[in-house]
Amino acid sequence: MAHALPVSPLAQPLPELGVIRGVRLGAAEAGIRYKGRTDLVLAEFAPGTTVAGVFTQSKCPGAPVDWCRAALPHGLAGALVVNAGNANVFTGRAGHQTCQATAEAAAKLADCPLNTVYLASTGVIGEILPHERLTAALPALHDSLSETGWEAAARGIMTTDTFPKAAIRTATLNGTTVTIQGIAKGSGMVAPDMATMLAFVATDAALPAPVLQSLLSEQTKTTFNCITVDSDTSTSDMLLLFATGAAQNPTVAADCDALTDPALGAFRAALHAVLRELALLVIRDGEGATKLMSIHVSGAVSNDSAHRVAMAIGNSPLVKTAIAGEDANWGRVVMAVGKCGEPADRDTLSVSIGGVCIARNGTVVTGYDETPVVAHMKGQDIDIAVDLGLGSGTAQIWSCDLTHGYIDINGSYRS
Repeated sequence: MAHALPVSPLAQPLPELGVIRGVRLGAAEAGIRYKGRTDLVLAEFAPGTTVAGVFTQSKCPGAPVDWCRAALPHGLAGALVVNAGNANVFTGRAGHQTCQATAEAAAKLADCPLNTVYLASTGVIGEILPHERLTAALPALHDSLSETGWEAAARGIMTTDTFPKAAIRTATLNGTTVTIQGIAKGSGMVAPDMATMLAFVATDAALPAPVLQSLLSEQTKTTFNCITVDSDTSTSDMLLLFATGAAQNPTVAADCDALTDPALGAFRAALHAVLRELALLVIRDGEGATKLMSIHVSGAVSNDSAHRVAMAIGNSPLVKTAIAGEDANWGRVVMAVGKCGEPADRDTLSVSIGGVCIARNGTVVTGYDETPVVAHMKGQDIDIAVDLGLGSGTAQIWSCDLTHGYIDINGSYRS
């Protein structure tokens, strides 16, 4: 279980977290699966809080994903309930009934409409989630909510995570200082699309739901959808963004072009920084990970093609085990490029590791000295760059190595 795993060698300390005005949250022990740790999180939002979301592309999503997808068009959020240990996936009618009962209890406590309650679950698939454990724990949890409950919430959503994950930034929006803060969990089963397990971000900015959704959908492409631990996509992936409006910044038009409006420039940059930091924290906690791989592909026929090539490299078990073994076996990178079905030409391909060009135009660079590459492989941050030499398409993704720790965790996940 999560609390018994050694902390990832790539772990980062929690930043000094702030307060998002209009958000109160906390965590409690509901005894869903884990013993002696929090596993239930509740957040309450100020009236008028807007919301945006992106969800797993799995064709077998959990009941909470269906619930949130149905609520999202209303554009408002009053409460969020998250549990760890049981994903409430493949549970049929019982799964929906748990969502209904949990949402009704949260709506009553938060005094908000039922269609403004958001639900998320993570953990084992295929086991009934007894809603009585959730609804019994919610009243006391609601009484304990605090603006400073962010760290407790970050810990309460963990499963096989070995450290809690959070990020914070500030920005100026139409002359007003606003704060953006988020938490995430994810360690395995992390691949597009939406490439994390659970992430929740809130801001005190006043922004219409369509603006939030436009920003979130676009920025997910270059953050959470650019990470992979094991190529597997969770049934429960969810990223929600809440805006409480407590900063009382001047109004932003709902029909503005959120991706280009200069007034949103600083906010866009700060939000992207939070999403990117959370995504990389997930990779740093990849199950069994000891190395962070940064993979950059250029010279592709399109950006989408570059992304698929980069993901093929990042997901290759042979590449990932070579990185784990600190073996500068660049031939495995060539293999991954060639197998993925994207346009590539052996005679225009270049491969670099740690900034050292190893192969160019279909052959090893004359006088190539492996010494600096071998030294680079011994570090925790591994940089791989591939230039296909075909066009102007580029992509950047992040992955991790594959060690026996991944087998240890997943071979005994339910025990």
